[in-house]
Amino acid sequence: MRTAITVVVFVGAYTLIATEWVHRVIVALTGAGLLLGLQVITVEDAFSSERTGVDWNVILLLLGMMIIVGVIRQTGLFEYLAIWSAKRARGRPFTILVLLSLITAVASALLDNVTTVLLVAPVTVLIAERLGTSPVPLLIAEVMASNIGGTATLVGDPPNILIGSEAGLSYADFVLNLGPIVLLLLVVFLVLAKVLFRNDLAYHPERVREVMALDEREALTRGPLLFRSLAVLAVVTVGFLFHRALGYEPSVIALLGAGVLLLISRQEPAPFLREVEWPTLLFFMGLFVMVGALVKVGVVHQLAEWATDFTGGSLLLSTMLLVVLSAPLSAVVDNIPYVATMAPLVHELARTLPGETTVLWWALALGADLGGNATSIGASANVVALGVAERSGYRIRFVEFLKYGAVVAVTTVALSAGYLWLRYFVLA
Repeated sequence: MRTAITVVVFVGAYTLIATEWVHRVIVALTGAGLLLGLQVITVEDAFSSERTGVDWNVILLLLGMMIIVGVIRQTGLFEYLAIWSAKRARGRPFTILVLLSLITAVASALLDNVTTVLLVAPVTVLIAERLGTSPVPLLIAEVMASNIGGTATLVGDPPNILIGSEAGLSYADFVLNLGPIVLLLLVVFLVLAKVLFRNDLAYHPERVREVMALDEREALTRGPLLFRSLAVLAVVTVGFLFHRALGYEPSVIALLGAGVLLLISRQEPAPFLREVEWPTLLFFMGLFVMVGALVKVGVVHQLAEWATDFTGGSLLLSTMLLVVLSAPLSAVVDNIPYVATMAPLVHELARTLPGETTVLWWALALGADLGGNATSIGASANVVALGVAERSGYRIRFVEFLKYGAVVAVTTVALSAGYLWLRYFVLA
């Protein structure tokens, strides 16, 4: 009975989110409330359990970085970067898309894709507004680039951190094994973007002339606060890179950075806290509770067991099935809780199958990270971008994102499956 209730609530909530009949935050909170009220999941399960509860590391990481971004926004740095980028690209929309996508992909590999989107999305909105075009296609492209770029490293995408912890894989392991395919996927993505967004990027010569005449340095204000903000951001970035050696979760580093920046800003925190995307955080919390219920009643576990039983002990078939199955499931469930659920099962599968089973972890990472590009709620970075866009007055609809995301996800996952087969089975 509990399983049926959970599936009905989740499918109903997902349908409402996809059709946008009701705002996604209302849907997520109502769905979570129903499952708690019907006692499918307890308060302890929802807020205290590592397996079925809200991922507070993700929530607090987002909160800390949103506060830091809110402070930086007051310095005029985003306006400066927007004008600078538009001038370097001479106002050509596709050139700007390529420039921002590459910056986002590289930064996502070094930091993480959620943090990168938080930093780059405000710049993107300002660039688009300066040039008189919609930021929506630029934001969608950046999110996809961030998920692709973040796949390359241990800290680039939250699911990779979970995989690295469960499998004992290092930063270098991720770069050496996933770096080559990520570089290829970025090139393919930019080619796809030229086709997918060809009719969505408006060019207004008169607006471009206005931008080219601007002096980006005039946008910078509050000099001392700018230098303090950049210093804190630099320290936080280094902290992310070495968080395992330091023994701190990324969320702790982000919160420390936010607290220190608020302290040294010597200003009231209210203006900065207003920049926090509270609806996005609430949406994540509701979504985590609903997915946690799916985990608790065994739905996700059952799907994973069916998939592993289907392989019949073949490492190649297990690898292909894992990468192909992970993509659509991550698109529907969100790749963080999906990987958290699958990791122990992959660990057991790797223990029982013959051969070099590390390939299973790369299949899980590629399928989950790249599959998250398919829908607007498939990855944390996607939801963050939606929140930034909505706050700026632009709504990215579920179907609109799916139109682009499905093509990119299917193409990149198919190429990744070919890469795994060629590198670890044909050339091994």
